Amino acid sequence: MDIAGISDLAMTVAHTSTLSDVGVALLSKTLDQAEVAGAEMIKMMERSVNPSVGGNFDVSV
Repeated sequence: MDIAGISDLAMTVAHTSTLSDVGVALLSKTLDQAEVAGAEMIKMMERSVNPSVGGNFDVSV
């Protein structure tokens, strides 16, 4: 393998590593968003345990 081949291989490895790092960062962000959405879903379900609460209110004008 000549010098050009080694440099091409090194650039390919660096590019692959960068793409892998970006992929991991995106997956981490997606996981964080899914955790937040899950927490919000739990809050909504807890509020819906007694659906009659807050269903009626008096208004005077």
